[in-house]
Amino acid sequence: MEILWFYIAVVLAISDEVHSRIMWGLFADFYILLAGVIKESVASNIRLWIVHEFMEACFHFVLLSIIFLSLEIGLLAAMIHMAVDLYHEISGIELNPLGHRCLHFTIESIFFIILFAFGLPT
Repeated sequence: MEILWFYIAVVLAISDEVHSRIMWGLFADFYILLAGVIKESVASNIRLWIVHEFMEACFHFVLLSIIFLSLEIGLLAAMIHMAVDLYHEISGIELNPLGHRCLHFTIESIFFIILFAFGLPT
């Protein structure tokens, strides 16, 4: 296990920041238009939000799979990141950006510590 869990959590945090800066900085106009197209397709704000979270998870999956050369790590990281995002939005927790990042880092770290303690992924 060593500290691979730590590296994954750090890269996932960096990936989240990169996603935000790319999508809301570089491609903001495209992202807004894409949201409009998706909203027309799904016809509900909740579904639009879930599609957004899924697309963000796909971004994390691709990036972490490439960095760690492991589809399993990419998939698990994307899933836990999406689960944390869904939970804290549904629960109504209001966090500042640092609190949001700390919540993700803590839960994602614990998830991977437990996972590697049981010898997964092999």
